[in-house]
Amino acid sequence: MSKYIFITGGVMSSLGKGIAAASIGTLMQARGYSVRIKKLDPYINIDPGTMSPHKHGEVFVMGDGCEADLDFGHYERFTDIKCTKKDSITTGKIYESVLEMERKGEYLGSDIQIVPHITDKIKNFILDGNDDVDFVICEIGGTVGDMEGLSYIEALRQIRSTLGNSQTISVHLTYLIYLKTSGELKTKPTQHSVRQLLSMGISPDILLCRTEKQIDDETQSKLAMFCGVRKENVIQAIDLPNIYLAPMSYHAAGLDQQICKHFQIFDADKEQCANDNIERKWGAIEKAIVSQEKTIKIAVVGKYIKLKDTYLSLAQAIIHAGFSSNVRVDVDWISSGDDFADIEQKLRNVSGVIIPGGFGARDYENKLRSIQFARENKVPFLGICLGMQLAVIESCQNIAQSNASSREFTSEGDIVIDFMDSWEKNGEIQKRAEDMGGTMRLGNYACKILQKTRAYDIYQSEEIVERHRHRYEVNIEQYKDLFEKAGLIFSGFSADGKLVEIVERKNHPFFIATQAHPEFRSRPFAPHPLFSSFVTAAIEFSGK
Repeated sequence: MSKYIFITGGVMSSLGKGIAAASIGTLMQARGYSVRIKKLDPYINIDPGTMSPHKHGEVFVMGDGCEADLDFGHYERFTDIKCTKKDSITTGKIYESVLEMERKGEYLGSDIQIVPHITDKIKNFILDGNDDVDFVICEIGGTVGDMEGLSYIEALRQIRSTLGNSQTISVHLTYLIYLKTSGELKTKPTQHSVRQLLSMGISPDILLCRTEKQIDDETQSKLAMFCGVRKENVIQAIDLPNIYLAPMSYHAAGLDQQICKHFQIFDADKEQCANDNIERKWGAIEKAIVSQEKTIKIAVVGKYIKLKDTYLSLAQAIIHAGFSSNVRVDVDWISSGDDFADIEQKLRNVSGVIIPGGFGARDYENKLRSIQFARENKVPFLGICLGMQLAVIESCQNIAQSNASSREFTSEGDIVIDFMDSWEKNGEIQKRAEDMGGTMRLGNYACKILQKTRAYDIYQSEEIVERHRHRYEVNIEQYKDLFEKAGLIFSGFSADGKLVEIVERKNHPFFIATQAHPEFRSRPFAPHPLFSSFVTAAIEFSGK
């Protein structure tokens, strides 16, 4: 029977509940247990697909096409679990489902209420489909006390009341404020957060305390007394220079041991085996981080750099490639809205250029000029999604002397990037939907790669699968001759051969772009080959 680990947050947002959930998941895996991780987001949006990247950060795309919170990226990267739409729920989805049932008369005339109708939906989401796993880790988005999160806390209370401590544990991630003037860690905000949680009927079993300073014995005792937890269950979550150090740090602080003791499954005789497994996996990552002596710099030119979480998976994929190449990769995050003279000056000091995905016409000209700089100066270039589309446009404009553009930007000129009606998934043809949410090419799609191309050299396979999130496609049906004149090589196509997936150029040390988002499939233990090859090319360029 599955056991449930509930993770809530207090004091402030962005403390790292996603990292905590992912770390707990991988630590329990190291102990030989199977895990599943679910995320409950209180916002009323159906999904984060239409949210502003500047406010919400990256939209993570699962293999089945579900657009989800960026924490799912942490879950997959740490545990290598393939999450699905059944692992993600929002208040919007819950209310949508309840209202659909009400319209169909399935509540037999009852008045619909938060309790029990909404809370029952939340409970069903948490409890369903877990027969094949030992632990279900449920992260509750937001902060305890948020109005929109009240129904989730009530659902947790009901589950804990029904299943009891033998099957559930509450981990409350909180923040200890450090006052530099007095040199003290202040516990009062955490005490208030726990009291608020207690007022809702949940008593935390473990306090995971985010802190920039070591927690001393006196502070640990104080938190235990005033928050009603055992002293050994006040666990330190100290700030770290790299998120991949978190599992080792949490293990050293005793987090997974105390979870096992709570469920009465702690086995002292097997503890050394668990330690060895954790050291073998995460100790290797720690050594990779410490051993990086050489540093290279690459540029990411995008319009959402104000919030780095917008490109979170991209940043992590770059880091993973650095692990495999034993180099530290410093990213120069360049705003495409800057004056291009300033952008160009920065590009002269990097060993590689990435143009990431994005939407809309704003600042696309500077991205085109950045691609032109990389092409003409033989700087390694990697284009992703919109970056691939812009790479096609740039070659058509500057080599084939065409007035090429995208339907996303204009309806004039040679529309080499257009809204195509030729792709199909699960029997549904892409439509020019007026709705913005969930209407793109989303999730896993197969790609056939041509032999004797750079793409084939990188993937070493004639067929691959990558995740997608876009609306527009290369209009190869109408502009094939133009593309040939521009010197573009289409080395990857959709399974039916109608849509371009990968573009590259000859006579360049590394110039390749993909319609997909390969960053979603990169792992610290298995860097994505596109990023590994790109970083290798950047290392060679830096040595010239």
